[in-house]
Amino acid sequence: MSIKVVDYLNENASQQFTEGLKEIGFAVIANHPISQRLIDDNYAGWKEFFHLPEREMFIFDPKRHDGYASAQLSETAKGYGVKDLKEFYHYYPHGRCPDCLRPITQRLYEELTRLASVLLRWIEKHAPLSIQKNLSLPLSEMIRDSHHTLLRIAHYPPLTGQEPAGALRAAPHEDINLLTLLPAATAEGLQVLNSQGQWIEVPLNPNWIVVNIGDMLEECTEHYYPSTKHRVINPSGEQAKQPRLSMPLFLHPRDEVILSGRHTAATYRLERFRELGLV
Repeated sequence: MSIKVVDYLNENASQQFTEGLKEIGFAVIANHPISQRLIDDNYAGWKEFFHLPEREMFIFDPKRHDGYASAQLSETAKGYGVKDLKEFYHYYPHGRCPDCLRPITQRLYEELTRLASVLLRWIEKHAPLSIQKNLSLPLSEMIRDSHHTLLRIAHYPPLTGQEPAGALRAAPHEDINLLTLLPAATAEGLQVLNSQGQWIEVPLNPNWIVVNIGDMLEECTEHYYPSTKHRVINPSGEQAKQPRLSMPLFLHPRDEVILSGRHTAATYRLERFRELGLV
């Protein structure tokens, strides 16, 4: 089983995309509508930011969840005892951001969110009628005016050989949100666990966007769409000396959106943030 690469412009793209998601929880969009120049400019600008002392002026706020989280403040994946080997910045339109980076970051945030709305409509369209009827709202409406949709800029520093035993750039985990959109990272390393229990590489191409299901989508579709475990492994050899950057957009519903009989978006989010040590 391999991850499906879907041509966004193909007349059957919506069906191919949702079939890929249903099989493994991941799919890749080629020929997407987002400017590669915009993606490249964001990577260049944020790469510089992670090397500036000014980043300490934007220290992560545990209440607002915006700003810069150093490697010491980084996440520990659920069920994993060692922190990830990364630092990151959480960008929200209403949150803090270096002035020089806000225009391009906001534009990328908006364009990814627009694309995500289309993909959520595809997902709902190809779900069984019983699943569609049980949704509290159309999927694309769940994210409308949400203040929780998050663009994370993650920086994985070069490895030194002194990392804690068992530490990975990103330990195995599932995402919390409805859907994640990831413009191609600057280096390989992302893997997904397939239904046979095998780790497989997520294909990397500068012109592709990787899409994966989050736990909230699994929750509100009664597990019809699976949230799949994934990780970022540590490179070896010369690649270990190189940094890696990624920019996932995590699509979150508004707080009051009902996901299931057990959870609203707010209660689900708080439960998971506690597990990650972010509150």
